[in-house]
Amino acid sequence: MGVEITGGGNVMRKYCALFLLGLLPNAAMATDATTTMGVSATVLNVCLVSATNMAFGSYDPTSASPTDATSTINVTCTPGTLFNIGLNAGSAVGATVSTRKMLSGANPLGYALYSNSGRSTNWGNSVGSDTVAQTASTILPAAFTVYGRIPAQQSVAAGSYTDTVTITVSY
Repeated sequence: MGVEITGGGNVMRKYCALFLLGLLPNAAMATDATTTMGVSATVLNVCLVSATNMAFGSYDPTSASPTDATSTINVTCTPGTLFNIGLNAGSAVGATVSTRKMLSGANPLGYALYSNSGRSTNWGNSVGSDTVAQTASTILPAAFTVYGRIPAQQSVAAGSYTDTVTITVSY
C-alpha cells in the first residue's frame, strides 16, 4: 500500500532548486586576505664612450694649406647625467693638449684637435675650461665631432706618423 501525496511536486522542485543553489559558490560568504609588496630598483648613473679613428691621409709638407680630418665620439649616459668629454695630449713625450704630436720613430708631426668646425676652440681635458659638456636626455648615443688639423708647411721627414689620444668622459 502506497501513500500518495498530491500537490507536493512544486514543493519538491523548490527544495531541489534551493539545494542546487547551495552548491554554487556564494560571493557574499567569501573573504579575502591581502597584503602589499614593495617593488624597487636602483638606476645606475653610467656613461659609455666609443670613438672612430681620425685618419688625415696624406700630408704634403710643401703645401700652403693645412690638412683637416674628423672623428666621431659617441657617448651614451643615463638620462639626466651631466658629463664632460676630455681629450688628453696624446702619447708623444712633450705633447700638450694645445701642441699634440704624432710620431714616426723620433720624428714629430704637430697637429691639433678642436671642438668646433671652424677649428678655433681647442679640445683639451680640463673640465670647465676646454672640455665639451652636455646633459644626457635619452639613452641613445650622442655624437660629437672632433675636428683635427695638421698645420701647413711643417718641416718633417717622410713616414707614417701615429698618436693615441685618450678620451675621458667625466660624470
